[in-house]
This record gives sequence, structure tokens and C-alpha cells, in this order.
Amino acid sequence: MEIAVAHTENEFREQLRRAEVIFGNCRASDLAYAPRLKWIQLSTAGVDTLDGEFWQTPAVVTNYAGAFAPAIAETAFGLLLSLTRGLNQYYIPQFQRHEWKPVGTPKSEDHVELAERTMGIAGLGGIGRAVARVAAEGFRMRVIATDTRTGERPEYVAELHPPEWFGEMVRQADVMVAAAPLTPETERMFDERVFRSMKRGSYFLALSRGPLFDDRALVKALCEGWIAGAGLDVFPQEPPPADHPIFDCPNVVMSMHTSGWGPGRQFRLIELFRENLRRYASGQELLNVVDKKLRF
Repeated sequence: MEIAVAHTENEFREQLRRAEVIFGNCRASDLAYAPRLKWIQLSTAGVDTLDGEFWQTPAVVTNYAGAFAPAIAETAFGLLLSLTRGLNQYYIPQFQRHEWKPVGTPKSEDHVELAERTMGIAGLGGIGRAVARVAAEGFRMRVIATDTRTGERPEYVAELHPPEWFGEMVRQADVMVAAAPLTPETERMFDERVFRSMKRGSYFLALSRGPLFDDRALVKALCEGWIAGAGLDVFPQEPPPADHPIFDCPNVVMSMHTSGWGPGRQFRLIELFRENLRRYASGQELLNVVDKKLRF
């Protein structure tokens, strides 16, 4: 097997003439230079930034869905616990002021427990499943979810429904998680109507793509007390403008689209590509094949 590493665009296109496999994201205009192309292994999990013409290629397309999910799930609960245990709003500011003052009483609702509460997950892909497992097995939460693929329900998910059930899930959930891929159907799926229908005292986590939620509607929900707080790793515009009102919300914690970062992910990326390369060479079905119609 010959591996060719391109250092310039011209070199890349020249090597494409002999290539059967591309590793890494490329443009639709590159594919005309690759008459022998059979497989593209993307270097990302999301595919929403690819050219529309890209999907006309007959080559199999695979992605890294799930490879970043373990770190994202850990970050999700770091964000959530910062909100539910009052760390972000009460105790980190106190620490910075060199203070030690308990907030509330042992029986007040200033500190929330997650056990026995319901988590709703929009999108049960790699991120959704990783978060669901931690919620159910680590925090004894009841997990309900919606996804376009409802054939296999993991044992740690209590209910799995098609996307049409989204409205009902929102009304039931104490924690709502945005983990769906970005498509025309999911863009701004968390709008003012949805935030108004969430439980008072519930929490919102945005983990996959920022454009899934309406940021102005979220600010309104937070400021007017429709929901208790939000943990955001992604945002519709990244970075948000310095004068964006999200920065004035005390019940928000953000991690700046870094939830999937960490040295451990590199091993998962290499291992997945190594396994897919073995499967390709032996004529077996590849892992993480992207559905070109659904585009995820």
C-alpha cells in the first residue's frame, strides 16, 4: 500500500490521479482529479461544511463520528454540574473574592441533584450515546431521545422516538441536550417556542453544532427564568461578539467548542482509520459510512 502526503494543493491534485483513497476533508472541485477514487475518510465528525456538490461522488464517504464523543460527554457533565451544584454562579466568584459563604440551606433548591431526573437528547449519534450512557449509568438519570435512526435502542436509553416526538420530549426533560447533526431540518430547532415549553428549572446543553439553537431566544429564556441554566460548548456565531448578551447571563457556563479536545482522541482517530484501512484492503464493510441523503 502506497501512502502519499501532499504538501501543496497542486501536489494534492497531482497525486489524486492515482489515488483510490483520500484521508482528510476535501472540496468537490478536487474530486474531478481523482478518476480512481473509491473511498474518502473525512477528518471530522460533522459533514455540514462540505460542498453540496461533494455528495454527488460515487465514492464511499466515512467520518469520525463517535471518536470525539468520550471527551465531549465528560465536558457535558462538567458544564452541567457547574450549573446544578452552583459552582459557576456562586462558588467560583466567591473563590475569586477569597470568600467562603454557603449559599442557601441544606434543604433549599440552590443545589440540584441529577439522580432520578430525566435527560432528553436530540440526536442519538456518537455524542448523544456517550452522554446518554454517562447519564444513565453514572448519574442514574432516565434518558429519553429522538433520532432519525430508531432501529437500535441502547439499553441505557429508556425511550427512543423519531424526530416528530421532539416536542413531547422537551416537555418531559429536566435536562435537554442538543446533540443532533446540523441539517436544514435541525437548524434552529431550539427556538423561542421550544425554550418556552421546557420545564421551569430545567437545563439546556449545546454540544454538537451552534446553529441548532436560537441564541437570542436562549438569552431571553435565561434572563426571564423560563429555564434554570445553559451549558454551551458551541454557539451559532463563533466566537460570539464581545457585546453579546449571553456574556451577561450568570446562569451560563461555556467551554468554547473545545469539548472534544484531548490527547486521547488522537489514538481513537488513528485506530478508527487503521481499522477502516484494514477493512478496505480486505473488501469488508467500512465503519462510520455517511448516508449521502441524510448527510450524517
